[in-house]
Amino acid sequence: MATRRSPKLDKTQVVDTALRLLNDVGLDGLTLRAIAKELNVQAPALYWHFKNKQELLDEMATEMYRRMTADDPLTPDATWRERLLTSNRGLRTALLSHRDGAKVFSGSRFTGTLHAVEMERTLRLFTAAGFTLTQAVRATTTAYMYTLGFVTEEQGVQPLPGERREGYDIDERARRMADFPLSAAAGAEIFEDYEQHFEDGLALVIAGIEARYGMA
Repeated sequence: MATRRSPKLDKTQVVDTALRLLNDVGLDGLTLRAIAKELNVQAPALYWHFKNKQELLDEMATEMYRRMTADDPLTPDATWRERLLTSNRGLRTALLSHRDGAKVFSGSRFTGTLHAVEMERTLRLFTAAGFTLTQAVRATTTAYMYTLGFVTEEQGVQPLPGERREGYDIDERARRMADFPLSAAAGAEIFEDYEQHFEDGLALVIAGIEARYGMA
């Protein structure tokens, strides 16, 4: 009887499958075994490409970044403020396109040097605008960490657009916290209208950069 051979796999196929499966099972349910089942191969076939789950997450984060930057070109005449706005809006959109997208990014290490291309262009833009290299790094990483943290919390309430985790009903929360009227009323500010909440927070970050470094 002929031996059944597994279809040939490459990293791109595995990563694409992992990103698609992520929306169904979330980060906790995303295992090499589950991906192998989806690809109709044995789990050891994946270890040719990834030694462990973290290596896979690194590649998934890199692919998410690759797709994000393909849709977010840096225009030659962009100001540093415009760059922070467009790049962080693009990052949020990219993270929200996948269940637990922010968790995949958090702590992952980009593979290759694609991210260095965009980083170099961004840092050149900032230093040309008058930032020192240290200031440019502080400004861009602070905005990045704001966005990553914001989306982590956002996805804790709304894992995907249109979904809402149980326990985040605003009216029920207000009744439960009736003895704390300001805290009760704050629920609508914290757990609703994430789009405006994000934009207001990003504007605060940019205003803080302007004030801290004296950028007009």
